[in-house]
Amino acid sequence: MADKKASSSESSPHKQPAANHSAANHAASSSSLTAPGGKATVAGQLTPAHLSAGGHPQVAGTGPGRRPATPTSPGRPVTPRGTSRPMARPSLDDIISEQERIFIKRQPESGRLAGQAKEVLAGGVTSSWQISRPQPVWLSHGHGSKLYDVDGNEYVDLHGGYGVSLAGHAHPAIVAAAAHQVARGTHFAQPTPDAIAVATELSRRFCLPQWRFANSGTEATMDAVHLMRAATERDLIIKVEGCYHGHHDSVQVSVYPEPEEMGAADRPASAPASTGIPKVLTDLTIIVGFNDLAIVDRVLREYPGQIAGMILEPIMMNAGIILPEPGYLAGLKELLHSHGALLTFDEVKTGLTAGPAGAVGVTGATPDIICLAKAIGGGVSVAAVGGTAEIMQFVADGTYEMVGTFNGNPLAMAAARAMLYEVATPEAYQRIERLRVQAVAGAEQAIAEHGLAARVVSIGAKGCIVFTDEPVRDFRGFLAINDSYSHAHWLFQHNGGVFLPPWGKAEQWLISVQHDTGDIDRFNGNVARFAATIASAGKVLDSAG
Repeated sequence: MADKKASSSESSPHKQPAANHSAANHAASSSSLTAPGGKATVAGQLTPAHLSAGGHPQVAGTGPGRRPATPTSPGRPVTPRGTSRPMARPSLDDIISEQERIFIKRQPESGRLAGQAKEVLAGGVTSSWQISRPQPVWLSHGHGSKLYDVDGNEYVDLHGGYGVSLAGHAHPAIVAAAAHQVARGTHFAQPTPDAIAVATELSRRFCLPQWRFANSGTEATMDAVHLMRAATERDLIIKVEGCYHGHHDSVQVSVYPEPEEMGAADRPASAPASTGIPKVLTDLTIIVGFNDLAIVDRVLREYPGQIAGMILEPIMMNAGIILPEPGYLAGLKELLHSHGALLTFDEVKTGLTAGPAGAVGVTGATPDIICLAKAIGGGVSVAAVGGTAEIMQFVADGTYEMVGTFNGNPLAMAAARAMLYEVATPEAYQRIERLRVQAVAGAEQAIAEHGLAARVVSIGAKGCIVFTDEPVRDFRGFLAINDSYSHAHWLFQHNGGVFLPPWGKAEQWLISVQHDTGDIDRFNGNVARFAATIASAGKVLDSAG
């Protein structure tokens, strides 16, 4: 299926600190966020023509593959004795320091638990991505569109658990399905009828006939890579620079490489994304840039008969949001198939959130294999791998054994069935689309009013503010963006009662089916306050830091 031509709109109006970090992340007190001439460019939304019919829709540090480190603040210049310091506008570091002070003051119990947790939890958290500057946030509960921390503070949840919480929290349909199944048993290691219902609906939405289940995005992409190798009897795979596909060896390559590790743009290096991954394994993964068909063509010709396939996010989401250029995805499939290789879409983050049929529905491009997780379980851990009949026959006949004790467990299947049939409905996507338009319009208005050099990029339930006036088409363009502005924006949102993911420029907001206009008004109000503060400080965007 060829790519649908996606329209985009442009208008003029928008971690824990590391001891060392790349120059791109240095706090730039002297840099500005005001666009040249007082204008800013706001970049667009991928708007599929079919939506009216189908429903509108790392631990911070310097090691390889780490998520972007929130910049540490440099010391203030020393004023010699006997001289007076002239009145000056606050620097970006001053703004961040003040917001971090407010952040800590509001959350004393989180601070106490963070200290206590270090005695029994490595790093004081349950996942390294929960470490954030100035301190981790400890939560109590969630309901509807809201989260509540252990200090009693309420937040509009636009974090969404890194893309999981499309249903919001305690959605009645998910609660009822889970409670019913818990009372009937949560694990049998045998299939239940709900598995058929879930696979049937996934087949309808994603245009792939055969499915198996897993428990996380990492498991799904691991099975997809194994399956490509089993089906082709080849060892090498192609991966996009900057894409995250979970933490198994084959894809822990060039996830968030430092500039000195990256190699040339036309020949990116295969850099290990963490310690513990032998070079003999990273050498099996060939790195290419996003939106670059020429480099994929070159790799396929340089390794004739050796490439099993390529895995990528069809809409890149480990780097804010980077949209595929027209023809890119269809061109990849044609190129790969011409060399006997396969195409896998990692839709762990975009499946259901980009639209009712994820990026497949938005772009019209259908891969050989697709990986889903996160949102499809309504908050319960579940993943799915779908494929063409030809590819999934290798699973059916035992050529590749796709196994797991908890695969298709009854609790996950009950929640996924409720999510697909009762929550992620055409009416829900129409509601999300109205809220997306509201969020984008409010952010663009603030950007225009205060002359910030920034863009709003959104797709379905996902969106982000990118602090550059240049289009970003791949990871290297994204890496050049100064993350200090994203961190400052996150702090303004958090202190203003909106929870966004704590990884600055790398992550996105998520609008759930339970958000309302008041929630988006709170988000937009915080954007306006942030923009006014940055503008009053005379900051201009220097995207290179």
